[in-house]
Amino acid sequence: MGADKLFHVVVAAVCLALLVRLVLGDQRRRRLDQIFIKGWFRLRRQTLALWHWRSKRQSAAQARQAAQEVINRARHRVGKDGNVYTPDAFKGPRKPH
Repeated sequence: MGADKLFHVVVAAVCLALLVRLVLGDQRRRRLDQIFIKGWFRLRRQTLALWHWRSKRQSAAQARQAAQEVINRARHRVGKDGNVYTPDAFKGPRKPH
């Protein structure tokens, strides 16, 4: 099926759907419009989620890596900096009381 035929079929389907919508009564038309709008927003939300999935996944991996780097830096500090004790200062043997 060529692009021209596909375009003509889509236009004919849209025209038929609009004709059916005109024939319906007010209550059914409102219900049909609500169904269409909900479906459109659901399709749009899923499409955008699929579109941005990879970038969100990459940014989560980058955040995980940055957090691990911060944790490793905090674990490998040594001694005392001024009057502030760092985690390595607490790893030594304790004095018995």
